Amino acid sequence: MKKIIVLAICFAFLFTFSFAQSTNQFDLVIKNARVVDGTGNPWFKADIGIRAGKIAQIGVIPDSQGKTVIDAKNQIVAPGFIDVHAHVENIFSNPDAENFIRMGVTSLVTGNCGGSVTDVAKFLNGYQKNPLAVNLATLIAHGSVRRDVLGLENREPTPEELQKMEAIVEKGMKDGAVGLSTGLIYVPGTYAKTDEVVALARVAKKYNGVYASHIRDEGNKVFEAISEAINIGEQTGIPVEISHFKIASRKYWGKSNDTLGLVRAAREKGLPVTVDEYAYTASSTSLDTILPSWALAGGREEGKKRLADEPTKKKIIEEIKKNLKESKFKDYSYAFVASYAANKDFNGKNIKEISKMVRGKDNLDNQLEQVFELYKGGGAQMVYHKMDEPDVQNIMREPFTMIASDSGVRSGEGVPHPRGTGNNVRVLGKYVRELKIITLEDAIRKMTSLPAQTFNLRDRGLIKEGFAADLVIFDEKTVADKATYDNPFQYPIGISYVLVNGGIAFSDGQMSKIRYGMALRLNQ
Repeated sequence: MKKIIVLAICFAFLFTFSFAQSTNQFDLVIKNARVVDGTGNPWFKADIGIRAGKIAQIGVIPDSQGKTVIDAKNQIVAPGFIDVHAHVENIFSNPDAENFIRMGVTSLVTGNCGGSVTDVAKFLNGYQKNPLAVNLATLIAHGSVRRDVLGLENREPTPEELQKMEAIVEKGMKDGAVGLSTGLIYVPGTYAKTDEVVALARVAKKYNGVYASHIRDEGNKVFEAISEAINIGEQTGIPVEISHFKIASRKYWGKSNDTLGLVRAAREKGLPVTVDEYAYTASSTSLDTILPSWALAGGREEGKKRLADEPTKKKIIEEIKKNLKESKFKDYSYAFVASYAANKDFNGKNIKEISKMVRGKDNLDNQLEQVFELYKGGGAQMVYHKMDEPDVQNIMREPFTMIASDSGVRSGEGVPHPRGTGNNVRVLGKYVRELKIITLEDAIRKMTSLPAQTFNLRDRGLIKEGFAADLVIFDEKTVADKATYDNPFQYPIGISYVLVNGGIAFSDGQMSKIRYGMALRLNQ
């Protein structure tokens, strides 16, 4: 009798445990989804079960098996978008990264354009004290490494200095950086010759990193600059990723098929070359790029001294005018101030308008004097309307093009580029639904599996069992960007849910108070 009672108790316990498991098998279940899985394949109907931050099952799942159930209501469920070109070194002071989450972006790669932290371990360990809403990876940046060793000097490094630079890159890669970035248009990266970059790229290659480059010139010498990036890949074997691929000179508008041809030719030879692009005809960068790079050597104080020396200033003006003429732009009416700390009244106005307002005249000579005053006043962040829409569309069609914002975390100051709050949804709304430039499935691939593959983010970018549950749910019929150049802080519409590592980061138009992001390290 005692044995029968014990067996009955054990049976009852096992039945209860089994029943509990069947009713709470998953932390979260997404029902009634049209899944676009990131591969580029057509959508399919399925439910998704999530357990411990991972996608545990894709198929038909009863409601009773989820502790929490989300009804997707026949909307699209896609992998969370991966933005491989961000500038968020200051993200721990704004950890919600709301502008990215509201676009469906769940993972960021920062450290682009030659600027990054140089202590990668310390940076990524910031999660321990201050969790982020997004996942974060970083590149180790050539410009920052060079600055640490050579300052802002316009010269080649000595053998000893190059060894120091290589050691910083190696430590950064060991600590989890996903690759090496360059900003060969910016001080001090612009002073580096190709051989210097090759030496550092070889270090990154040892650790399976990628070479992400803001190339040396995106305007009048864009062909030479693309060729240099490909050459670095040829010499080292490192995968090459060309940042914010564009044509920023009227001289070459309509020639994007030729610039893309350089990439196609490299890929045909077996070289892994990809590009990223934002969905706008304006770029955004520093006012300083208007001046010749040699005039900026040594920092702002040295630059101001050069402008105070009349013969040197004359030489600077001549070079600026030559470049402007070659680009086939008449003046700087295309250059708008996004943020100028010394006078916020300038924000949102172009150089021609500011020149008229301040100097009473808006001819080119007065515009240049205004540029110099802005430079001497601390510089400004700018928005440059220098690209042509057909080129943007042509670049977007390429199979090897990723979608990336080139943005930072938005704080509501100035009049920044709208890409920071609209980029991904602009692709889905304008270029997929309205213009039909690319398909929905291909757009998702360009935002998910292609970035994950390129930057070796091994368990991201696909809706696949065992992969991280980074997911975005949206209505493809209504999703659209609302941010404009005049009002860049308007959030998009059509995004219903954003999940990061299985946690609901955004729902019902509201951000979660809990942050679910994690550090993403190469080979870890």
